[in-house]
Amino acid sequence: MPTAIAVTSADLVLPAPDRHTPGAAVLPPPEQLDLAGTLAQTSALLERHGHLVAVVPNWLPRTAVQRLHTVRAILETDRIALLDVDLPPLGTALLVRQLRQLSGCDFSPGVIASAARLLSHYIYAGALLGSVAKLDRIPVGLKAHARSWSPGAQFAVLAHPTPHLARLGGSGGSGGPGGSGRSGRSGAAHGGGAAVLPAGPEFATHLTFARGQLASDWVAAELGPAWQVHGVMENPLPAASPGWWGTQKLVEFAAGIPDLSVLYQLVSSVRREECRWCGFELIGDRCGFCAAPLNAPPPPAAPANTARSRP
Repeated sequence: MPTAIAVTSADLVLPAPDRHTPGAAVLPPPEQLDLAGTLAQTSALLERHGHLVAVVPNWLPRTAVQRLHTVRAILETDRIALLDVDLPPLGTALLVRQLRQLSGCDFSPGVIASAARLLSHYIYAGALLGSVAKLDRIPVGLKAHARSWSPGAQFAVLAHPTPHLARLGGSGGSGGPGGSGRSGRSGAAHGGGAAVLPAGPEFATHLTFARGQLASDWVAAELGPAWQVHGVMENPLPAASPGWWGTQKLVEFAAGIPDLSVLYQLVSSVRREECRWCGFELIGDRCGFCAAPLNAPPPPAAPANTARSRP
């Protein structure tokens, strides 16, 4: 059986791109399933699949993160990888789908776990927001905060891989740091002003978006063509998205590599190493199972001897 991929909520499981892509296990939070139930569920997954790779977003409540670590400690197993992921909710769901795709290939559990860090570099995650007044995930200037109170204000925000914030419509000026690479201009649908779009990927991607309480077709109608995406899919908004972006008035989006053959080539092109701590295969500079770095840290420098010898 393929390595099991696990998530912490069902809304992080995007539809499979084909019938060969495995599903994902859902490990409910403490308020939905007690510790005994989580232990039984996790044990069954290990019995069936051999290894478990769980995606742990950095926006999870602390109690949910502690539960995952408690389960791994009680089971006393090295076959559970807890992957810390720093992506918005829809971007996290996209990464999970890519890991599910790879889990059906001939990669070892260690390679699949460590591939998450590699794949995340190729995910472009952002949102169209009706307000950035409560956005604290990327830098937001005072001017952008002030413009959030304007009626009908909308902002194009890219959180990953390079933070970017621009107001759509009006003066269209940039309200934050911008990226490099392919970009476009937009604004006709918001009053005729022009705004610099977030820099898009330089490789073939598929765009997934999810609507909150913001009625706009900007993501599919303008951003998708500007980024020259090869496909667009709408998905329900993850429950954590409004909290992550600081507003209910949003349309979240994420673009990533959809083709399994490209993902496979990307991962297989990286040199494989053996973790010096737990022995799992890994790619990159850190083990996905024990989080040990590939190379041992240098020994601490000896303190300088400042004492003067007496005659």
